[in-house]
Amino acid sequence: MERKIVLKQDILTALKKIGITAGQTIMVHTSLSSMGFVCGGAQIVIEALLESVGADGTILMPTQSWKNLDPTAGVHWEEPEEWWQIIRDNWPAYNKDITPTNTMGAVAEMFRRWPGTLRSDHPARSVAANGKYAAYLTQDHDLSNIFGEGSPIGKLYELDGYVLLIGVGYDKNTSLHLADVRADYPGKHNSTEYSAVMENGQRVWKSYDTLFVDGEDFEEIGEAFENRHSVQKVTLGNATITLMKQRELVDFAVQWIEQNRK
Repeated sequence: MERKIVLKQDILTALKKIGITAGQTIMVHTSLSSMGFVCGGAQIVIEALLESVGADGTILMPTQSWKNLDPTAGVHWEEPEEWWQIIRDNWPAYNKDITPTNTMGAVAEMFRRWPGTLRSDHPARSVAANGKYAAYLTQDHDLSNIFGEGSPIGKLYELDGYVLLIGVGYDKNTSLHLADVRADYPGKHNSTEYSAVMENGQRVWKSYDTLFVDGEDFEEIGEAFENRHSVQKVTLGNATITLMKQRELVDFAVQWIEQNRK
């Protein structure tokens, strides 16, 4: 495929064409490289998103730092097991102003430091938001309640927000984890996780129980969802961008999981 050049105006045009308007609250998942050559990089993507929703809108992105989990969870698969205790003892405590994202992409990494952006306190599964509801969406992100009711994803549902995928698939669609929480399915269980956090001025290796999820069927859920619902798609450079109402996705996914997960 011939690599295309993408200008800021191209992004603004595509966002308008797909149905993004002022005042919307949108969870964005993006792959910068999927679009081709973006002239200005992550900066112009963020500018276009914020301009498209305006002062009354809100942009939300995952800014996960999941390397700050126990090595037994597989997050340090490239390191020998004899180092695992050293990692537990020395991994830096989460600092929402400093801690970088892990594999969230260049746009999310720049967005977390964007003027006016707020970031939640979860040491491994944080989100960042900019706009009208940024404070509401990012506050009180409980260690154990990563993706459930009252989490940033649960609050996005309350606000009747949207999900925008830019060059990525449903395997990156964090909102499906809210369906995991709400659905009943065989084998549903909690797991104990650990992260380095600050407590009373001291770094501690903190344990917390949370729902175990793997997302292996998220692409399958997305395909089924698009067969049943009208989902807007537009081409942007070399990428496809997809916009959906989060409530429609989550409600569908709960039913799908309960009917199909064995």
